[in-house]
Amino acid sequence: MNAIRKVEGDVGMAECARGGKRCKGTVGGAGTAPRFARFTCAALGVAGVVVATLPTPALAQAGATPRSAGDYPTRPIRIVVGFTPGGQPDIFSRLISPRLTDTLGQQVLVDNRPGAGGAIGAKIVAEALPDGHTLLAVSAAHAIQPAVARLGYDTLRDFAGVTKMFSSAYLLVVPATPPFASVRDLLALARAKPGQVNFGSAGTGSGTHFAGEMFKDAARIDVVHVPYKGVPEALTDTIANRVQFFMAPLSSAMTLVKEGRLRALAVSTAKRASAVPDIPTVAEAAIPGFEFDSWGGLLAPAKTPRPVIRRLNAEVVAALALPDIQSRMRALGAEPDTGTPEAFDAFVAQQVGLIAALAARAGLAPGR
Repeated sequence: MNAIRKVEGDVGMAECARGGKRCKGTVGGAGTAPRFARFTCAALGVAGVVVATLPTPALAQAGATPRSAGDYPTRPIRIVVGFTPGGQPDIFSRLISPRLTDTLGQQVLVDNRPGAGGAIGAKIVAEALPDGHTLLAVSAAHAIQPAVARLGYDTLRDFAGVTKMFSSAYLLVVPATPPFASVRDLLALARAKPGQVNFGSAGTGSGTHFAGEMFKDAARIDVVHVPYKGVPEALTDTIANRVQFFMAPLSSAMTLVKEGRLRALAVSTAKRASAVPDIPTVAEAAIPGFEFDSWGGLLAPAKTPRPVIRRLNAEVVAALALPDIQSRMRALGAEPDTGTPEAFDAFVAQQVGLIAALAARAGLAPGR
């Protein structure tokens, strides 16, 4: 959501990357301590803390691992996000961080470490002290990465689930102009012209890529993947009919659909999305049983003590149950979706297996 570009003085203004908005706040930290800005975001009205410069050694302080929830936390908590500001894991981590700061009694910071489809941030957390003070906010890309890249960590063994946080739909969008009025129209064209219909994505290995691959696989159609640098570029070329369809994040495509620049044919989830209740599911429209969700959650390093995991789970679940946080999430096309640590571990394992099988059928391989 927000990334500090410039900080003016110890008490002043922080310029953020969200449309050039300037946010009032104060700057803290000196010497080897992390430098951060407490702010109120002028873009989205969300209060929180943005890390401006966060040397890893400054937070990787030596100390005893808490043995019980009563000993935890003993210093600020860092939520690492492996993507640039503005994505759902980043936004929702910032939404709950003020509440967690209040209930845990220590500052909760969000630290964006983008790159390699989230793998850079994941490696930082995998190697962090397993004491609950360094956490990882993940998206569906966390389960996709082992299918398409060689990683410096094990997606399952090196992490412990805290809780799933949200789920949301991908929106199957096509150019606003004919010939596509329904999912069946799109499938008819793809079957009539095998290898000549293109679908866009936000990059190879992204959630949007595998949502498109899942649609291709379930429909048994021969369509061509066209990867882009990100969601905006893929949306632009879908509008221009350079690609014929795109499984776009719901929150990114809703406005363009409402403006009439794109046509929405279906949502990827098993049930209709509350944000767009008039749009059918892919399963309703043409492919019974189809389901592919976007999702996010919170992980800790493996071997983090179970009492600490349980304390984090309780506090995060309570924060996500607050009506104001739920309304903000739904406004961005996401549904709060929480559970136990064990349930999230099982869910991630299931997703890793699902994606690995899909990648094998699609001819994808790590490093390709």
